[in-house]
Amino acid sequence: MLIPAKTIIDNIGECKVTSPLPLSNVYGDGTGNFTPDAARVRHDTSVKTGVIEHADIFFEKAGAREKIYFKPMDVRAAIVTCGGICPGLNNVVRSVVNQLSRYGISDILGIRDGYRGLNPALAAQPIHLTGAMVDHIHREGGTILGTSRGPQDTDVILDYLQEAGINMLFCVGGDGTQRGCHDIAVGSKSRRAGIVAIGIPKTIDNDINFVSPSFGFATALEEVQKVIDCAHTEAKCAIGGIGIVKVMGRESGFIAAGATIASQEVNFTLVPEMPFKLRGKRGLLDLLKKRMLAKSHAVVVIAEGAGQELMHGDEQGVDKSGNKKLKDIGVFIARQIKEFFAAEGMEINIKYFDPSYSIRSVSANCTDALLSDIMARNAVHAAMAGKTDCLVGALHGDSIHVPLPLVTAERKRLNPESETWVRVHESTNQPLNF
Repeated sequence: MLIPAKTIIDNIGECKVTSPLPLSNVYGDGTGNFTPDAARVRHDTSVKTGVIEHADIFFEKAGAREKIYFKPMDVRAAIVTCGGICPGLNNVVRSVVNQLSRYGISDILGIRDGYRGLNPALAAQPIHLTGAMVDHIHREGGTILGTSRGPQDTDVILDYLQEAGINMLFCVGGDGTQRGCHDIAVGSKSRRAGIVAIGIPKTIDNDINFVSPSFGFATALEEVQKVIDCAHTEAKCAIGGIGIVKVMGRESGFIAAGATIASQEVNFTLVPEMPFKLRGKRGLLDLLKKRMLAKSHAVVVIAEGAGQELMHGDEQGVDKSGNKKLKDIGVFIARQIKEFFAAEGMEINIKYFDPSYSIRSVSANCTDALLSDIMARNAVHAAMAGKTDCLVGALHGDSIHVPLPLVTAERKRLNPESETWVRVHESTNQPLNF
């Protein structure tokens, strides 16, 4: 099997150490197995006529290796959580610590407050993590390590890691975090510092490339569905009730789409990937009027990045992570709806919901708890095998290693031709284009 170079994982050295894990290479002997380093997972398991873009892309399968690079006694590991909080962060911290312990490693540091915790001028003292300390943290939302947005100077970070004797770093976060993880891995290789940097994907937006899904997404959908159901109830019980729910989704509408399908009570779903017009025939306002005349209530779900081109005014700049700041599409749409129906002489009552922060601050549900544990433990296996500059992803029910340059090249976005978007239209009855 020929593996395209872009999916090959970097390794800091030859694996000569026998793993201390009590696993087997014999299938059928009743003992869990090591994963062969040659095992691969095909990116696209379906066959589409004329579409071969990903047909021959294979990713390295994640899992424990029989031969590893690091001697456990030589390891000083650290974990850092960056960016916004997300359901499952504490689960990841706990499982990383517990899996390192399975290898016999007890020297584990929790870096405080994101990447700024790796800058001595800004850093709070790291936490020495133990099994007892993390025993119950998976029941809590957020992260016990704290977090922050924004990059730090890579050379400063590498100086800190080398001076602290850290040779294994787990970076938990989204797109910006993984760019930082890549820079650390490249910088370490350039210095011959012997530090491995492994990414663990975190985002409720589910927008990390070649990761399906990221942990936190399932919990976010569950929480948004509850809000949508409340918006639907409010809309039904009011004269001319219109429930508007704004959800996260800067460039990708996976939360809005997934929660719409789960709820089955949404009439219009607006996402960043699908432009729409407000006025005129088949515009949102015209279609909403027809819905109100027919049913007297409606629910609209809006991803935060949708319709940005409809709002005029000064540019908002960028946030500390380098993301373009967004104008508030939810408030804008609510105002446009109010003004439109006032001009039409129709009575409406808008019920506006913005659960953006509440949906990411809860503890992980069962699905995300499972995914967090899988990703965390496989990240440890990858690091012990000396792999670096890669992220642990999920694909077709398997765990894979994805090179960080491939992850950070672009964000995953909702495909207008996908089954997901087709199901959105089937559940809302909104037109394909408006």
